[in-house]
Parts: sequence; structure tokens; C-alpha cells
Amino acid sequence: MIMPIRQFQAHRMQAPRHFKAIENTPICVEIGAGKGKHALLFSGLQPAQTLYAVERTKEKFLAMQKQQVLDPRPNLYPVHADALPWIVHTLYPVQVEQFFILYPNPEPHNPAQRWLNMPFFEFLLSRLKPEGTITLASNIPEYIAEAAQQLEQLWQLPFEKQVIASGSARTHFEIKYLERGEPCQQLVISKPATYQTRFDNFMPLLGQNHAE
Repeated sequence: MIMPIRQFQAHRMQAPRHFKAIENTPICVEIGAGKGKHALLFSGLQPAQTLYAVERTKEKFLAMQKQQVLDPRPNLYPVHADALPWIVHTLYPVQVEQFFILYPNPEPHNPAQRWLNMPFFEFLLSRLKPEGTITLASNIPEYIAEAAQQLEQLWQLPFEKQVIASGSARTHFEIKYLERGEPCQQLVISKPATYQTRFDNFMPLLGQNHAE
């Protein structure tokens, strides 16, 4: 299907610094992995699945990398990069089994930068395999409500809305929000086998236009 939204300009994305290509094998990806709490938990519980945990902030990435050294996970690959160019330059069509976007910046002053409001979300969907999932979590009810509306009206994707259990501790943010009694929720978004995007045949740029 062709989305009623302007097309993301993937070919204009500059490669992340120190770019490294990966093989076209099934993987999971966490966007905004922070200090790696969920990444370490997931990779420990799912040893057969490979997880790339992408974090832009150097301090948080180094903390995640340190935890990986202290408690090695052979199936976990921390990545220090901005998620958008890393995904464009690295991931292949229908490669990803699961995306995790846990407690992203709600962009209160710039709603157009919220994940489901961005043209980039269509590109993200092209990297997701048929029947794959995207888990989007937030402690802000309005954020979840808007995302659900976008899924229904714009992206036309099925999803399940879930309340996160009070004892859940996947991320440091999740622990803090639940301790405050905030209503943490998540949308588990599914990609139907027949779903199409304008990027289904777009291959990764593999580090082209890399800025030194």
C-alpha cells in the first residue's frame, strides 16, 4: 500500500561514524537501548535470538558496553549510533523479527518527531519481516492513544494494547515510572504478511557517504 504521507528520503541519510555492515540474517533490534538493561535481559532470556541494541548517547552506550563486558552475551551487539541512519545503512528488507522502542522521548514540543508520525516509520516497517512485531512502550497515555490512532488511520496495522505489570523492570525508566504509579502501557504492533511499503526493494546503503 502507498501511504498518504510524504516519502522518507532514505538515500540522503549519511552513514553513522565507524559504520560496520552486518549479515542479512534474522535479528532483533532495540532502538534507544539506554544503559542496556532490557538488552541484557532479553538476550539472556532469548539466547537463540541476536539483538542489536542501538543507543545514540555516548555515556549510556558506554554503560551498556561495560555491562556487556561484565556479563557477556554472545548474542548481544551494542551499537553507538543514531538509529535512523544506522537502520538505513545496515538493515535489509524483512530482516528484523522484533523491534523494541521502549519509553522513547515523547517530543512534547515537536509531535512530528514521534515515531508513528514520522515518514521514517514506513522505512522501519519495510525492515520488519512478515508477522514480525514492534513493541512501543510509554508512560504517557496521550502518547499511546495518538500512536494507536495512527496505527488505525494512517498505517492500517493491527496491534494489541497492553498494560505493563507493576512489577515489570525492563528498563530504568520503566522501574522509575512504575514506582511513581504512572500508567505504563505498550502497543505490540504486527505486520501482516500482505503488507507493503514503498521501501520493500530498497537495499541498505552499506556505509556509502560515510562522514569521517
